[in-house]
Amino acid sequence: AGGSYYMISRSLGPEFGGAVGLCFYLGTTFAGAMYILGTIEILLTYISPSAAIFKAEEVGEETEAMLNNMRVYGTCIIILMAIVVFVGVKYVNKLALVFLACVILSIIAIYAGVIKTAFDPPDFPICLLGNRTLSKRSFDVCAKFIESNNETKTTALWSLFCDSSLLNATCDDYFSLNNVTEIQGIPGIMSGVLTDNLWSTYSDKGSIVEKKDQPSVAGSEETKMGGLPYVFTDIMTYFTMLVGIYFPSVTGIMAGSNRSGDLKDAQKSIPTGTILAISTTSFIYLSCIVLFGACIEGVILRDKFGEAVNGNLVVGTLAWPSPWVIVIGSFFSTCGAGLQSLTGAPRLLQAIARDGIVPFIQVFGHGKANGEPTWALLLTAGICEIGILIASLDSVAPILSMFFLMCYMFVNLACAVQTLLRTPNWRPRFKYYHWTLSFLGMSLCLALMFICSWYYALIAMLIAGCIYKYIEYRGAEKEWGDGIRGLSLNAARYALLRVEDGPPHTKNWRPQLLVLLNLDSEQLVKHPRLLSFTSQLKAGKGLTIVGSVLQGIYLDKCTETQKAEENVKALMGVEKTKGFCQIVVSPNFRDGISYLIQSAGLGGMKHNTVLMAWPQSWKQTENRFSWKNFVDTVRETTAAQQALLVAKNIDLFPTNQERFTEGNIDVWWIVHDGGMLMLLPFLLRQHKVWRKCKMRIFTVAQMDDNSIQMKKDLQMFLYHLRLNAEVEVVEMFENDISAFTYEKTLMMEQRSQMLKQMQLVFLSLVTFLSQIQSITDESRGSIRRKSYSSPQSIGQDAQALLTNDYREEEEEAQLIHDRNTASHSAPAVKASVAAATPEKVQMTWTKEKFVAEKHKNKDSNVSGFKDIFNMKPEWGNLNQSNVRRMHTAVKLNGVVLNKSQHAQLVLLNMPGPPKNRKGDENYMEFLEVLTEGLDRVLLVRGSGREVITIYS
Repeated sequence: AGGSYYMISRSLGPEFGGAVGLCFYLGTTFAGAMYILGTIEILLTYISPSAAIFKAEEVGEETEAMLNNMRVYGTCIIILMAIVVFVGVKYVNKLALVFLACVILSIIAIYAGVIKTAFDPPDFPICLLGNRTLSKRSFDVCAKFIESNNETKTTALWSLFCDSSLLNATCDDYFSLNNVTEIQGIPGIMSGVLTDNLWSTYSDKGSIVEKKDQPSVAGSEETKMGGLPYVFTDIMTYFTMLVGIYFPSVTGIMAGSNRSGDLKDAQKSIPTGTILAISTTSFIYLSCIVLFGACIEGVILRDKFGEAVNGNLVVGTLAWPSPWVIVIGSFFSTCGAGLQSLTGAPRLLQAIARDGIVPFIQVFGHGKANGEPTWALLLTAGICEIGILIASLDSVAPILSMFFLMCYMFVNLACAVQTLLRTPNWRPRFKYYHWTLSFLGMSLCLALMFICSWYYALIAMLIAGCIYKYIEYRGAEKEWGDGIRGLSLNAARYALLRVEDGPPHTKNWRPQLLVLLNLDSEQLVKHPRLLSFTSQLKAGKGLTIVGSVLQGIYLDKCTETQKAEENVKALMGVEKTKGFCQIVVSPNFRDGISYLIQSAGLGGMKHNTVLMAWPQSWKQTENRFSWKNFVDTVRETTAAQQALLVAKNIDLFPTNQERFTEGNIDVWWIVHDGGMLMLLPFLLRQHKVWRKCKMRIFTVAQMDDNSIQMKKDLQMFLYHLRLNAEVEVVEMFENDISAFTYEKTLMMEQRSQMLKQMQLVFLSLVTFLSQIQSITDESRGSIRRKSYSSPQSIGQDAQALLTNDYREEEEEAQLIHDRNTASHSAPAVKASVAAATPEKVQMTWTKEKFVAEKHKNKDSNVSGFKDIFNMKPEWGNLNQSNVRRMHTAVKLNGVVLNKSQHAQLVLLNMPGPPKNRKGDENYMEFLEVLTEGLDRVLLVRGSGREVITIYS
């Protein structure tokens, strides 16, 4: 079930399907109201005029009385029809056969009547005054006066135009100048009236219906005023308005598809039945239009209410053998159409509700045990009642045309899109189909919408657009393999192929972020506010990739990977971070980060900026590798020519719900790095969290710099960049190195020595364990070779992994020679390195050698731990290069604290790591001192290329 809705939703997606489906449902429902109003009009006008409850007490009130009668009787009929539909669709189908028989007889009667007019046209006179059509409701004789008993008497028509019934009375000017003539309203098909009716005759509201080829003498303008028995047009007519009124008569072609769930073979029945329905109705409508124009006078065709023929049914008079055939056929035709609307519309609504794409209508998806849509029927009857209360057919018809045309337009669009996408599952059974036909149909529908009524078309599109956005915002996520998603994939592929693989122009540069998250043991994000900060940078409209690393083997971590991805995506939804999630499993955390930096993105859509949190606990011994991973990440982003953003104290950063009502974003511009420091505050201030913060830029001047000129140059630079910011130049002079600086350097170097010594002790333990494992493996090698086809065991793989992990650290440790290291530690290091060399490992196994080896390593370990606490470096032995760096960091930190301690955010140039790996831990200490005492810090390291320009 669902018909056109199902076709559109499965081809163009739930948003288009739901929007167009609901509009089509409303159109079908209002069409039912229109059919019921037509039923009442036929009943009260032609079958039983005396049944009218409301009567016209004065001239001109007939229309209002008829509309009130339609409202009362229409309400009664909608209740009866709803009961019939509620009882069961099988009774509707049985009644449909009766209605169809009546309609076929009526159509045959019309063709028979047309043939009869060729030799015996009916007597159907109309009265004209000059060329103006007169209403016969107020007189009976079409003449000014009559001869009776050799006496001339005036008629009732004379009294309508003159002030008395006397022959010398003062009469209307036009009445006096023109003759009254009586012509046949249905002259017949052989009369040649077709040539008169061939061309259009549009008129304004309130104009008199005139016969153009009839001779007439123009009177004064006052003669056209109301109160005279002329036939007037009640609405302004033009082509587009007539199309809007006529179009609903051909909208029933989708009735079969709306009830597709009740068909035995929908694939066969719907195309055959729909094509036959279109062909049959098109032939009947077009032929009837031509035949009516060939048989009936144009003034009769333009007389909407039949005033010129005293309210008689024109087509009924034309038909043979009796007008009642047409009356009864029309009555049952409108009844049947109303029942079909009340049958199809609830099923369409039920199909939409069951799909769950519109949450608030899901209740209408329920029904009776046999699937009948009870609740949807009640809603349909209620909406239909609204149309009945409107009561004016001409007011309802244009709205229906818009909804139906929109539905047909999207059905054609769905077919065309599926063909152009060349989707493998698009295999139309109809062999004469071509996509150009669908595009032609879509174009005609769109043109007709605006031809009929451009404002109704815009209103219908606005309604559909609102429903589309509602479904997109609140509707359930559905994956139906629709064409819009296929179109998006094709468009994405095309765009990716067009995007240059090299760096973009400076004007097009925007931060394409790779956000590196840390997960806990439950695969939950440790620092959710890093994603909040990411969404606050979304004014750049760039790519966002959220990545994380799980340590282990992928085959063992599949479930955890999926769980981690779901958690990250859920948090991205909460923080409104639009982007992609990528979880990498790697045996080594550092390698996993490297994989992400190298491979995240696709083609030209790759990240150019890495965002990560500062490792808060890097000084703790249990996190001895966190600072190494961090420094390696800095090195790798620099090697990849990518920018790096490091958020320090990330848990103090604001959420998306917080608002800073005042405060500053301070930029400390020490080194020009391409403009990243300028661009980031601008992007942040586009977000509502930072919108009310002011931007301040500080730069540092030394002894030989011109501070005043520096400030002017920087202000001019910002002016050309169109950035609003306060500028301040801070002067820093060389002075003596304080005792505090020496103390900081002393603590740093002492900590460095402790870390080195602990690493060497740890390495000696690992070496000792590896020796035992090697001896054990050698002694049991023959057994393993017999037991396993693989030359290595799981234990050997783990040993190789462990050895490889720490051998690099051992080599790094050997590169570090500090003057304060205890002298007796050097032999231990040499011994451990020699012990780790494979060719020097003794492969025999004896108890005495094992005990000796155990005591030797135990003594070495104990002495190593004692050396850690015996290190006492003094100020005089400190590395003067480290002292100078520490001095700079302390001084700069003091200046920043003085100016920006209360700033909402501080942005600082991030210095690069040392070229060799000797001073990695010192580098971390320098950064720690540089940012000490600040709440929120963003360390920025540019990629080395310009990212901001004065050109727009």
